Amino acid sequence: MAAQAGQLTLTSSSLKPGGKMPLAHVYSGCGGENLSPELSWSGAPEGTKSYAVMVYDPDAPTGSGWWHWVMFNIPAEVTSLPEGAGDLKNGLVPEAVQGRNDYGNPGYGGACPPKGHGDHRYRFRVYALKVDSLPLDENSSPAKVGFNVNANKLAEAELEVLWGH
Repeated sequence: MAAQAGQLTLTSSSLKPGGKMPLAHVYSGCGGENLSPELSWSGAPEGTKSYAVMVYDPDAPTGSGWWHWVMFNIPAEVTSLPEGAGDLKNGLVPEAVQGRNDYGNPGYGGACPPKGHGDHRYRFRVYALKVDSLPLDENSSPAKVGFNVNANKLAEAELEVLWGH
């Protein structure tokens, strides 16, 4: 299954667009395994020099949503992330930078909306960027990363899934 934006396409072997997020990708505090899902993309426009992946929940009751994963400076030759790439201990994409999520940790933090809050939308996005790297590090806020991503994006693709208690 694929979700598209222009020519860039984002797919996953474990996430179905519009479907329920598998428990493996749910935060450990909500009974999941907190494993980042496998993601693959294709159709990047000419001039793509790097990628960023960002995962966001716009339904979090914070007034500003919730950032679950911020990964950038993914080399242009990398067009997929294996399951578990969001755990820094795995070292699966050593060239990339994984910023802090809104749980306060670098790497992936799975879905965990408040009980009784209904299903939340989890937007997995890949961005094709026109720069080799963003001038940021793992301590940059998700908002700052997002600003730099949007200032340098050539294309983006989204895959949205749901999860709730």
